[in-house]
Amino acid sequence: MVTQLFPLIVTGAETRRRGKTLVGPVDLQLEGQGITVVIGPNGAGKTTLLRMLHGAARLHAGSIRWACPTEEARHVQAFVFQRPVMLRRTVEENLIYPLRIRGVAKADARAQARDWAERVGLDQMLDRPAPALSGGEQQKLALARALIAKPELIFLDEPCASLDGRATREIEEILHTAAASGTRLILSTHDMGQARRLASDVLFLFKGRVHEAAPAESFFDTPQTPQARGFLRGDILE
Repeated sequence: MVTQLFPLIVTGAETRRRGKTLVGPVDLQLEGQGITVVIGPNGAGKTTLLRMLHGAARLHAGSIRWACPTEEARHVQAFVFQRPVMLRRTVEENLIYPLRIRGVAKADARAQARDWAERVGLDQMLDRPAPALSGGEQQKLALARALIAKPELIFLDEPCASLDGRATREIEEILHTAAASGTRLILSTHDMGQARRLASDVLFLFKGRVHEAAPAESFFDTPQTPQARGFLRGDILE
Protein backbone atom coordinates (compact mmCIF):
# COMPACT_ATOMS: atom_id res chain seq x y z
CA MET A 1 0.00 0.00 0.00
CA VAL A 2 1.36 3.40 -1.00
CA THR A 3 -0.08 6.17 1.12
CA GLN A 4 -1.32 9.36 -0.49
CA LEU A 5 -2.11 11.04 2.82
CA PHE A 6 1.26 11.93 4.26
CA PRO A 7 2.98 13.97 5.43
CA LEU A 8 0.30 15.15 7.84
CA ILE A 9 1.11 18.69 8.95
CA VAL A 10 -0.69 20.09 12.00
CA THR A 11 -0.21 23.78 12.79
CA GLY A 12 -1.64 25.49 15.85
CA ALA A 13 -4.61 23.10 15.90
CA GLU A 14 -7.11 23.45 18.76
CA THR A 15 -10.46 21.96 19.66
CA ARG A 16 -12.68 23.38 22.39
CA ARG A 17 -15.88 22.62 24.24
CA ARG A 18 -17.98 25.28 25.99
CA GLY A 19 -15.10 27.70 25.69
CA LYS A 20 -12.57 25.35 27.26
CA THR A 21 -9.60 24.18 25.19
CA LEU A 22 -9.52 20.38 25.26
CA VAL A 23 -6.52 19.91 23.00
CA GLY A 24 -4.04 22.36 21.57
CA PRO A 25 -2.45 24.25 20.26
CA VAL A 26 -0.80 21.30 18.50
CA ASP A 27 2.10 21.60 16.07
CA LEU A 28 3.04 18.28 14.56
CA GLN A 29 4.25 16.50 11.45
CA LEU A 30 3.69 12.79 10.84
CA GLU A 31 5.08 10.73 8.00
CA GLY A 32 3.48 7.79 6.27
CA GLN A 33 5.03 4.73 7.89
CA GLY A 34 4.70 2.82 11.13
CA ILE A 35 2.64 2.96 14.30
CA THR A 36 2.30 6.20 16.24
CA VAL A 37 1.30 5.61 19.86
CA VAL A 38 -0.28 8.44 21.84
CA ILE A 39 0.29 8.22 25.59
CA GLY A 40 -0.30 10.43 28.60
CA PRO A 41 -2.18 10.50 31.91
CA ASN A 42 -5.95 10.17 32.13
CA GLY A 43 -7.60 13.37 30.95
CA ALA A 44 -4.61 14.44 28.86
CA GLY A 45 -6.77 14.60 25.71
CA LYS A 46 -5.66 11.45 23.89
CA THR A 47 -9.08 10.54 22.51
CA THR A 48 -9.82 14.14 21.57
CA LEU A 49 -6.51 14.43 19.71
CA LEU A 50 -7.33 11.33 17.65
CA ARG A 51 -10.82 12.64 16.91
CA MET A 52 -9.42 16.04 15.94
CA LEU A 53 -6.89 14.56 13.53
CA HIS A 54 -9.57 12.30 12.05
CA GLY A 55 -12.00 15.17 11.61
CA ALA A 56 -14.58 13.90 14.10
CA ALA A 57 -13.91 16.75 16.56
CA ARG A 58 -14.38 20.31 15.38
CA LEU A 59 -11.23 22.31 14.67
CA HIS A 60 -11.58 25.73 16.33
CA ALA A 61 -8.15 27.12 15.44
CA GLY A 62 -5.13 26.25 13.33
CA SER A 63 -4.96 23.80 10.46
CA ILE A 64 -4.65 20.09 9.70
CA ARG A 65 -3.23 19.52 6.23
CA TRP A 66 -2.90 16.20 4.44
CA ALA A 67 -0.93 15.59 1.25
CA CYS A 68 -4.27 15.35 -0.58
CA PRO A 69 -7.60 17.20 -0.29
CA THR A 70 -9.26 16.79 3.10
CA GLU A 71 -12.40 15.07 1.79
CA GLU A 72 -10.27 12.58 -0.14
CA ALA A 73 -8.17 11.97 2.98
CA ARG A 74 -11.23 11.21 5.10
CA HIS A 75 -12.46 8.61 2.61
CA VAL A 76 -9.34 6.49 3.12
CA GLN A 77 -9.36 6.56 6.93
CA ALA A 78 -11.08 4.51 9.60
CA PHE A 79 -11.61 4.96 13.35
CA VAL A 80 -11.88 2.07 15.83
CA PHE A 81 -13.41 3.11 19.15
CA GLN A 82 -12.49 1.90 22.62
CA ARG A 83 -15.93 0.34 22.90
CA PRO A 84 -16.57 -1.18 19.46
CA VAL A 85 -19.74 -0.11 17.70
CA MET A 86 -21.51 -3.24 16.47
CA LEU A 87 -24.28 -3.28 13.90
CA ARG A 88 -27.22 -5.36 15.12
CA ARG A 89 -26.44 -7.93 12.49
CA THR A 90 -24.35 -11.08 12.18
CA VAL A 91 -20.57 -11.09 12.13
CA GLU A 92 -20.64 -11.71 8.38
CA GLU A 93 -23.08 -8.87 7.75
CA ASN A 94 -20.93 -6.49 9.83
CA LEU A 95 -17.97 -7.32 7.60
CA ILE A 96 -19.95 -7.08 4.38
CA TYR A 97 -21.46 -3.69 5.22
CA PRO A 98 -18.44 -1.39 4.54
CA LEU A 99 -17.86 -3.10 1.21
CA ARG A 100 -21.47 -2.90 0.05
CA ILE A 101 -21.68 0.84 0.74
CA ARG A 102 -18.60 1.20 -1.47
CA GLY A 103 -20.34 -0.61 -4.30
CA VAL A 104 -18.65 -4.02 -4.02
CA ALA A 105 -20.77 -6.81 -5.51
CA LYS A 106 -22.53 -8.97 -2.92
CA ALA A 107 -20.74 -12.21 -3.83
CA ASP A 108 -17.32 -10.55 -3.75
CA ALA A 109 -18.15 -8.80 -0.46
CA ARG A 110 -19.21 -12.11 1.08
CA ALA A 111 -15.97 -13.80 -0.04
CA GLN A 112 -13.87 -10.98 1.42
CA ALA A 113 -15.87 -11.08 4.65
CA ARG A 114 -15.18 -14.77 5.10
CA ASP A 115 -11.50 -14.26 4.33
CA TRP A 116 -11.20 -11.51 6.96
CA ALA A 117 -13.19 -13.49 9.51
CA GLU A 118 -10.65 -16.29 9.13
CA ARG A 119 -7.72 -13.88 9.44
CA VAL A 120 -8.94 -12.63 12.83
CA GLY A 121 -10.18 -15.97 14.12
CA LEU A 122 -13.93 -15.37 13.75
CA ASP A 123 -14.58 -17.78 10.89
CA GLN A 124 -16.60 -20.09 13.14
CA MET A 125 -18.84 -17.19 14.22
CA LEU A 126 -20.04 -15.79 10.90
CA ASP A 127 -23.72 -16.37 11.71
CA ARG A 128 -23.50 -15.18 15.31
CA PRO A 129 -25.07 -11.81 16.21
CA ALA A 130 -22.22 -9.34 16.63
CA PRO A 131 -23.60 -7.78 19.86
CA ALA A 132 -23.45 -11.24 21.47
CA LEU A 133 -19.67 -11.55 21.02
CA SER A 134 -17.21 -11.14 23.88
CA GLY A 135 -15.28 -7.89 24.25
CA GLY A 136 -12.19 -9.32 22.59
CA GLU A 137 -14.20 -10.83 19.75
CA GLN A 138 -16.00 -7.54 19.16
CA GLN A 139 -12.69 -5.69 19.02
CA LYS A 140 -11.34 -8.18 16.48
CA LEU A 141 -14.49 -7.74 14.43
CA ALA A 142 -14.20 -3.96 14.62
CA LEU A 143 -10.60 -4.17 13.38
CA ALA A 144 -11.49 -6.54 10.56
CA ARG A 145 -14.41 -4.32 9.55
CA ALA A 146 -12.03 -1.34 9.40
CA LEU A 147 -9.27 -3.19 7.55
CA ILE A 148 -11.52 -4.91 5.01
CA ALA A 149 -12.03 -1.58 3.23
CA LYS A 150 -8.24 -1.23 2.81
CA PRO A 151 -7.85 2.19 4.45
CA GLU A 152 -4.59 4.07 4.23
CA LEU A 153 -4.85 5.07 7.90
CA ILE A 154 -6.61 3.75 10.99
CA PHE A 155 -7.07 5.62 14.27
CA LEU A 156 -7.58 3.37 17.31
CA ASP A 157 -8.67 4.61 20.71
CA GLU A 158 -7.42 2.27 23.47
CA PRO A 159 -7.98 -0.83 21.30
CA CYS A 160 -7.17 -3.28 24.11
CA ALA A 161 -8.80 -1.57 27.08
CA SER A 162 -10.37 -4.12 29.45
CA LEU A 163 -9.20 -7.09 27.39
CA ASP A 164 -7.35 -10.04 28.89
CA GLY A 165 -3.80 -11.00 27.95
CA ARG A 166 -4.74 -13.47 25.26
CA ALA A 167 -7.15 -11.09 23.52
CA THR A 168 -4.60 -8.27 23.76
CA ARG A 169 -1.93 -10.45 22.14
CA GLU A 170 -4.30 -11.37 19.30
CA ILE A 171 -5.22 -7.73 18.69
CA GLU A 172 -1.56 -6.68 18.69
CA GLU A 173 -0.75 -9.38 16.13
CA ILE A 174 -3.48 -8.01 13.86
CA LEU A 175 -2.09 -4.48 14.27
CA HIS A 176 1.49 -5.59 13.53
CA THR A 177 0.31 -7.39 10.40
CA ALA A 178 -1.67 -4.36 9.24
CA ALA A 179 1.31 -2.05 9.75
CA ALA A 180 3.64 -4.47 7.96
CA SER A 181 1.19 -4.44 5.04
CA GLY A 182 1.46 -0.65 4.80
CA THR A 183 -1.54 0.58 6.78
CA ARG A 184 -0.63 3.62 8.88
CA LEU A 185 -1.77 3.31 12.50
CA ILE A 186 -2.24 6.03 15.10
CA LEU A 187 -3.46 4.70 18.43
CA SER A 188 -3.80 5.69 22.06
CA THR A 189 -3.07 3.41 24.99
CA HIS A 190 -2.65 3.59 28.75
CA ASP A 191 -0.60 0.36 28.70
CA MET A 192 3.12 1.19 28.63
CA GLY A 193 4.02 -2.40 27.82
CA GLN A 194 1.82 -2.21 24.78
CA ALA A 195 3.26 1.18 23.82
CA ARG A 196 6.78 -0.27 23.90
CA ARG A 197 5.72 -3.34 21.91
CA LEU A 198 3.89 -1.46 19.17
CA ALA A 199 5.27 2.06 18.79
CA SER A 200 7.60 3.17 16.07
CA ASP A 201 7.13 6.71 17.37
CA VAL A 202 5.44 8.26 20.40
CA LEU A 203 3.37 11.36 21.09
CA PHE A 204 3.33 12.25 24.78
CA LEU A 205 0.28 14.31 25.65
CA PHE A 206 -0.21 16.31 28.87
CA LYS A 207 -2.98 18.80 29.57
CA GLY A 208 -4.00 18.80 25.93
CA ARG A 209 -0.53 19.64 24.61
CA VAL A 210 1.99 17.45 22.81
CA HIS A 211 4.97 17.72 25.15
CA GLU A 212 7.14 15.30 23.19
CA ALA A 213 7.09 13.68 19.75
CA ALA A 214 9.96 11.27 19.20
CA PRO A 215 10.98 7.87 17.86
CA ALA A 216 9.91 5.21 20.37
CA GLU A 217 13.42 4.13 21.35
CA SER A 218 14.54 7.71 22.00
CA PHE A 219 11.42 8.54 23.96
CA PHE A 220 11.54 5.54 26.27
CA ASP A 221 15.32 5.69 26.78
CA THR A 222 15.84 9.44 27.08
CA PRO A 223 12.60 11.42 27.51
CA GLN A 224 13.32 15.13 27.18
CA THR A 225 10.73 16.75 29.46
CA PRO A 226 10.27 16.39 33.24
CA GLN A 227 6.59 15.55 32.65
CA ALA A 228 7.48 12.64 30.38
CA ARG A 229 10.16 11.39 32.76
CA GLY A 230 7.69 11.55 35.64
CA PHE A 231 5.00 9.76 33.65
CA LEU A 232 7.35 6.91 32.74
CA ARG A 233 8.36 6.59 36.42
CA GLY A 234 4.71 6.25 37.33
CA ASP A 235 4.45 9.61 39.08
CA ILE A 236 1.08 11.34 39.42
CA LEU A 237 1.11 14.37 37.15
CA GLU A 238 -0.96 17.44 38.01
